[in-house]
Amino acid sequence: LLPVQYCQISEDEGKETSEGTRQLTVQMMQNPQILAALQERLDGLVGSPSGYMESLPKVVKRRVNALKNLQVKCAHIEAKFYEEVHELERKYAALYQPLFDKRSDIVKAAYEPTEEECEWKADEEEELTEEMKEKAKVEEEKKDEEKEDPKGVPEFWLTVFKNVDLLSDMVQEHDEPILKQLQDVKVKFSDPGQPMSFSLEFNFEPNEFFTNTLLTKTYKMRSEPDENDPFSFDGPEIMGCTGCTIDWTKGKNITLKTIKKKQKHKGRGTVRTVTKTVPNDSFFNFFTPPDVPESGDMDEDTEAVLAADFEIGHFIRERIVPRAVLYFTGEAIEDDDDDVSTHHSLCVMASSLS
Repeated sequence: LLPVQYCQISEDEGKETSEGTRQLTVQMMQNPQILAALQERLDGLVGSPSGYMESLPKVVKRRVNALKNLQVKCAHIEAKFYEEVHELERKYAALYQPLFDKRSDIVKAAYEPTEEECEWKADEEEELTEEMKEKAKVEEEKKDEEKEDPKGVPEFWLTVFKNVDLLSDMVQEHDEPILKQLQDVKVKFSDPGQPMSFSLEFNFEPNEFFTNTLLTKTYKMRSEPDENDPFSFDGPEIMGCTGCTIDWTKGKNITLKTIKKKQKHKGRGTVRTVTKTVPNDSFFNFFTPPDVPESGDMDEDTEAVLAADFEIGHFIRERIVPRAVLYFTGEAIEDDDDDVSTHHSLCVMASSLS
């Protein structure tokens, strides 16, 4: 902090000083050499102690250790707090479910909503005159007469997935005919007294691709500080996930593809064509995640795949299932794209500094 006498300047002088400082900062940040030197300095500071703790008297260090022990106890209380939050989520999930079930019935044409349930006054319609509203209604009815009456809300979940960058990257063209048969996505929480977990349930119409009508993905969670690093605790974390077996109809497994490769015989010099089956990009690989070793040791590729998987599972649970219609219409996308972009940038920054 500056001494008091340095703070006692006039408002005009303060503005001039502030503007001068801003211009100097802009000039400095446009200088590549200064930026490079600053980055080098920051890189050197990451993870480095300031030296302040080492300079403290021994008696003060002891008291700081006591404060850290208190912080560990806080972390354990926080873990209990999140366990109760999980119980609260389970309680409210039961209240939401009848609404989600009705949403599913409307989507798959098991229930036709009443006129009253279908009334919705959008903001733009408030400014329309009665004449314009009537004209729009007539045109809409005319369009409906010209085409077949669709059942429910066609391609509801496929549209949701394609509208969200995090999921659309997973959906391949050959996945779309199957995802058109997806009728509902549900979240199920673990039973009371059981270890924390949640499952994603994907309900499908009977189809030509596989005999399952239900595909599941379960995420195991933990809400307790790491004994070796208790200060890193920041709420429940996903510890692992398990998928399910998809009973593919013969010749319909889109997670595999057949490739032909020419091989030359070393001795005879003849060339033959070999057919190989290799993994294929598909949304349905989501149901066969890599295993997490009990030791927790993983190579970088596996760790990256699981990190992305956990993010997707959490996003489906927290955002997609509760607000599906807003992703279908596109109303929820812009804010979430900003959140995901920011989250991704932060993750990249964090991983580069670790």
